[in-house]
Amino acid sequence: MNICFERRTERPDAAGRCVIRLVATFDNQRLRFATGEKCVASEWNTDKGWFRKSFADIDKATVRLRALRTKVEDAYSDLRTRLAGPVSGAALRAAVADVDAPAAVAPGLVELLDEHRAVLLARGFRYNTIKGYKTTRNTIAKWVETLPAGMTAADYDLPAHDALQAWMREEMAHSQNTIAGVVKQLKPFLAWARDERAQVLKVDPAKLHVEWEDVEKCWLSADELDKVARALLPNNLALVRDAFVFCCYTGLRYSDLHDLHAGNVYDWDGGKVLRLTQTKVTKVVSIYLTAPALAILDKYDGTRARLLPVFENAVMNRYLKRIARLAGVDRMVEVVETVAGRVLKRPVVKWELVTMHTARHTFATQSLMRGMPVEVLQKVLGHANIKTTLIYAKIVEDFQHQTMRRIWEGEPATATGAAVVSAVGPVCVVEVA
Repeated sequence: MNICFERRTERPDAAGRCVIRLVATFDNQRLRFATGEKCVASEWNTDKGWFRKSFADIDKATVRLRALRTKVEDAYSDLRTRLAGPVSGAALRAAVADVDAPAAVAPGLVELLDEHRAVLLARGFRYNTIKGYKTTRNTIAKWVETLPAGMTAADYDLPAHDALQAWMREEMAHSQNTIAGVVKQLKPFLAWARDERAQVLKVDPAKLHVEWEDVEKCWLSADELDKVARALLPNNLALVRDAFVFCCYTGLRYSDLHDLHAGNVYDWDGGKVLRLTQTKVTKVVSIYLTAPALAILDKYDGTRARLLPVFENAVMNRYLKRIARLAGVDRMVEVVETVAGRVLKRPVVKWELVTMHTARHTFATQSLMRGMPVEVLQKVLGHANIKTTLIYAKIVEDFQHQTMRRIWEGEPATATGAAVVSAVGPVCVVEVA
């Protein structure tokens, strides 16, 4: 067992004093107990977890805190002896709680979120998952700052849940999917707080439902991709354009492009393929490199550690908008958003929507239009569920237009598709394992 003391930063009294708590860590659990002591920030040494000498009652407080430490240690030792195994948080709390001992204090919601992220990190969860929980934690922290009495896990009930969503929607102007993402991560977090930190909840995490909103994906047509690939650009923009177009030919995410190196290129049947483990899902994919893709790699062969020039994602996204504008990707498209419960529609020039992920969408839609089987596309994209891949089949409007033209005008079913292939050539070919 490890015991330390901390000064709570939430809920100061009128004099600015906050409660000092004992923190007991044991058997992969953590409990906090109120000590009855309070002080202002200037009287507490955070690094040492103890009062500064300027604290007026330091001598008596020291005696009281040491007595409480001994009480918790004795209770834990007794339980370990009697139970002959791990001690639960509820058992220790019950053993310590009596008329002379302070009651355990429920930790704040933000404190639990921090502890939860630390647990996920210790258990080997992936970087992007931890990063997502940090974003949720920061959102919750901003909301809690607006609440006079703060918020604990035990306080988080359905009215509080509704208040959080209303605040995100009305005060922060978050989109519906941003809100849904926060709720998606709150559910397992609250279940963890209940099951592993003995928090008594007023809401069942499994019943916290929220609707996801369908958002139309941005992708380039064959003509638009050709315009971007051929555009005359300044050197700094040309570097980003080449990396973007390469992703349009291969379906790579930015994270995979960022880590691409010479060890990912293999000879295969007179040509070359990319073999790599995707960063997001740690899934191995193999992609045949067509002539346009190889031409881009050859352009940078031996000039840098990475196969292609890569900047920060935000920088590349900013440059890509300029690239698409200069290339003439200027068709007007409709953007539909739900803001404060209202569906808003507005026209936007397409170049404003282009990002690095547009390349992956372009690869998927163009591959389907050229006749690639959905099962093969699933392999190269690394989707675990084919339903995810089928989303692209839904957004390729050319399919429905071809069918309508065939039915209404009597045109052969394959005429349009064949014309597309012969006009622009293959974007990629996928090696089937």
